[in-house]
Amino acid sequence: MLQVASLVLPLFGLVLLGYITGKLKKIPLEGLAWLNFFILYIALPALFFRLLAQTPLEEFANGSFLLGTTLGTLLIFLLCFGIARLFRHADIQSATIQGFAGAYGNIGYMGPPLAIAAFGPQAGVPVALVFCLDNAMHFTLAPTLMALGNEQHQSVINVIAGILRRIFTHPFILATLAGIGAAWLNLSLPVAMDQLLLSASNAAAPCALFAMGVTAALRPLKRVPFELTYLVPVKLILHPLLIYVLVSSIPGTDPTWIHAAVLLAALPSATNVFVIAQQYHVWEERASSAVVVSTLFSVVTVTIYLYLATNGYL
Repeated sequence: MLQVASLVLPLFGLVLLGYITGKLKKIPLEGLAWLNFFILYIALPALFFRLLAQTPLEEFANGSFLLGTTLGTLLIFLLCFGIARLFRHADIQSATIQGFAGAYGNIGYMGPPLAIAAFGPQAGVPVALVFCLDNAMHFTLAPTLMALGNEQHQSVINVIAGILRRIFTHPFILATLAGIGAAWLNLSLPVAMDQLLLSASNAAAPCALFAMGVTAALRPLKRVPFELTYLVPVKLILHPLLIYVLVSSIPGTDPTWIHAAVLLAALPSATNVFVIAQQYHVWEERASSAVVVSTLFSVVTVTIYLYLATNGYL
């Protein structure tokens, strides 16, 4: 347990430092803009590219694994969406945000540093691939369902164009495709360029986790909506359990890939859930609460999972 604590505490400690700093220094949330830009467009893409460019090409062909992880996340989304529609009588747009609160994890900011720290650099490959497919699915579901729930319906062409634009302009997805291309070409970067990417990728984890803490501090928890009584357990417990069942049943799957996939599913609701809610002006305050509350509880649930995984109980 001490070994797991020494692994988790420095990472969650960065979130705590960001939270404390955000409470003490009343700098507006807009002050994070350049740091978030650096994380999103430079540091994490550099990390994904370096990991994938150094990976043997045959490791990218695990279609069953990617199908299992994507299917599991989709099923969790549909479960939360269905509960919102059938039992909470929510409209389509509100139900969509609730679906994301239960299925859209913080796999961009928290996934790479936690997975690599726990399971080694080889965990970066499944993290990057799962990230790409999950986000492609989320980027498809969000505009499609929001358009269906909007009284002023958009044209099908505009919706499809928006989906494709969000998928193929996302820096993580572009970096993943570039990394796979570099692996296919067996490309070796000049030493100076590789060192630059290494410096940027080393900054990804501390910057991302610190920014998460500041963001949580500057979005105070005003109230805990009833929906979180089931959305948070679904996100932190049911989602990783389902992914574990689906992925571990695939013959020949590398244990590192299994653990990385389950860890990604166990992460709290992504900040993007609030961003999407804010973009469409629906369920905003409760989406913010879902992010904050699930992040707090994930300190316990993620630590328990890492303890079980690293000590051979799974």
